[in-house]
Amino acid sequence: MSGARAAATEEEKAAELDALQATLAAEHAAVYGYGVVGGRIHEERRTEARAAYDAHRARRDALAREVRDRGGEPVAAAAGYALPFAVPDAAAALRLAAELEDRVAGVYSDLVRAAADGLRGTAAEGLREAAVRAVRWRGGSVAFPGLAERAGTASASPSPSA
Repeated sequence: MSGARAAATEEEKAAELDALQATLAAEHAAVYGYGVVGGRIHEERRTEARAAYDAHRARRDALAREVRDRGGEPVAAAAGYALPFAVPDAAAALRLAAELEDRVAGVYSDLVRAAADGLRGTAAEGLREAAVRAVRWRGGSVAFPGLAERAGTASASPSPSA
């Protein structure tokens, strides 16, 4: 393998690991956010919120294993996260759930772009799951989940609180 190709491969591996870490960080934030959603959502949607919480926990754990398998140290969850808006009631909890899924879809779309082989399929599945959950929470869809709605956002995940 030529030196230029080896360097490109190392850059690709580093980009993949960075995208994995960003996706893991977004899953940490989603798990935190669903704790808020679950506490404010109406009883009839609580099972759906619990299922989403469990799905994000499972994805988070799988991503941490992927990072370790690639020689990285998984990014840790923050002690708390700043929510994008106040969540005083069930209506705001619904909006937060949709926002969490949109943000997760965004980082999964980045992972699809950066990943190779089987990880790309896993990332595409994560993107699809987040997009479907966002539609259920929002009651409507967007043209390109994980892409178009990110145009005006600077970050794909809630920021840790100080």
